Amino acid sequence: MNTVDPIREPEKIKQICSYLKMNNKRDFIMFYTGAYSGLRISDILKLQICDVKNKDVIRIREKKTKKEKKFEINPELKKKKLKKYCEGKNPNEYLIPSRQGKNTPLSRVRAYQIMKEVGNLFDIPDLGTHTLRKTFGYQHYKQFKDAALLMTIFNHSSQKITLRYIGIEQEDINKSMKKFRLF
Repeated sequence: MNTVDPIREPEKIKQICSYLKMNNKRDFIMFYTGAYSGLRISDILKLQICDVKNKDVIRIREKKTKKEKKFEINPELKKKKLKKYCEGKNPNEYLIPSRQGKNTPLSRVRAYQIMKEVGNLFDIPDLGTHTLRKTFGYQHYKQFKDAALLMTIFNHSSQKITLRYIGIEQEDINKSMKKFRLF
């Protein structure tokens, strides 16, 4: 499995969002939900309209860990994006529906293909579905500088794992290597 990095530049995130919003609302909601929630793609894809429409909180059982997760929906995601997207949709419809079959969620494989296509368009070679979760983590850390909180959000066992996961550790190593001088 290839490792992916977060999208570090807010301007690049904005460009991708603008592109997806204009070209495919479903893919935009998938990207935006991931970048604003930090959920794994497997958990995003199983969300239904009734899980988010007119809700303040998302409650899920994480597919990977089997643990229950409950968190407040970010107002930016809820009011400006999900509300409009969910209008007129059946409550039992998947938030990110597949075009194949009746009321089936988008597959992880197709979600990955979509992200790879976006990565190619925006010259981000290692863009994948996990990029969304890592982007959330990286941007959250840059804004709040709270590795302990982020560790809890991601359900990691240590802050060191969290910092490595979002690329902060590697970023710090790279910076130090560039500045390092023997003489």
